Amino acid sequence: MVVKVQSGFFTVQIGAGPACPSGGAETGSTIVCRIPGRLKDEQRRRVDLDPDASPSDIVAVGDRVLVADLGNGKGEIKAVEERERALTRRAPLPGGRGARATKREYRQIIIANPDQAVFVFSVLDPRPSPRMLDRFLVMAEEAGIPSVICANKIDLAIELGQPNYPQQVFGLYADLGYPVIYTSASTGQGIDELHQQLISKLSVLAGPSGVGKSSLLNAVQPGLGLAAREVSQTTGKGRHTTRVRELLPLSEGGYVADTPGLRTMALWDIAPEELDAYFCEIAPLVSKCGYSDCSHTSEPGCAVLAAVDDGQIHSARYESYLRLREEAAERPWWY
Repeated sequence: MVVKVQSGFFTVQIGAGPACPSGGAETGSTIVCRIPGRLKDEQRRRVDLDPDASPSDIVAVGDRVLVADLGNGKGEIKAVEERERALTRRAPLPGGRGARATKREYRQIIIANPDQAVFVFSVLDPRPSPRMLDRFLVMAEEAGIPSVICANKIDLAIELGQPNYPQQVFGLYADLGYPVIYTSASTGQGIDELHQQLISKLSVLAGPSGVGKSSLLNAVQPGLGLAAREVSQTTGKGRHTTRVRELLPLSEGGYVADTPGLRTMALWDIAPEELDAYFCEIAPLVSKCGYSDCSHTSEPGCAVLAAVDDGQIHSARYESYLRLREEAAERPWWY
């Protein structure tokens, strides 16, 4: 499994399998690999032959790969297993905004094969943004990635005499069926539950700045938050900064990917008419609408609009749907 990507080098964790040749990499060790030109040429030909295809990361963190051991801790990636799922985002083609960048969109793989996405938001300081959370949930739903919501800093609400405030903000997501974990890195509340949720899984953490992700990770495993912060400081800080994506191992099994780039994400390959399928409370009502191509914005006989009026669909969630539908209908800025 690829556990780190940095400047064209891929650190691969050698997993269980047939015994390695004598003198080669042992199970449990890591080997630093490069991508051969053959794999790059294969993708280039595939994109050139298919007008609907878009370039993408050939290898990403979380990918399972076949490697050739070249000795001295070095190797070459020979093949990449088909991804079970991937969290992706829309990005401009590398190389700027010139003619080459306007030809097609670039599908950036944030993480391959995650078992779950943990979306961390603070209850207060900074105040939570349900609309941002809804965006993350839609992207996870589209990718088939189970979502967990972590509402952190609940101690701040208690200090202000509003102990029920966290449930008022995040309770609607629990009602929709999403697991919601209420935590405080300061008091330790909910840390055991979060820890159990992470064990033996490949988890990706996402959330806005200042929500306390590093503090939570340190509470789960001492030193883990510091490691995540060090990765963050080398990611996306300036034009010439080294790009790093890395999986951080948990002592009891599993990995955590803390990816600051998830703070803002453009939807990938979601057409406006497909968006209703990724709102779990809207999807069951689509077949009950009066029109097969109902946009759920103004049509008579729309079951979704009726559910909004009746309070079956929360008005804030419906507003998120409308905003994301508008975004999906717009062309990306680099066209």
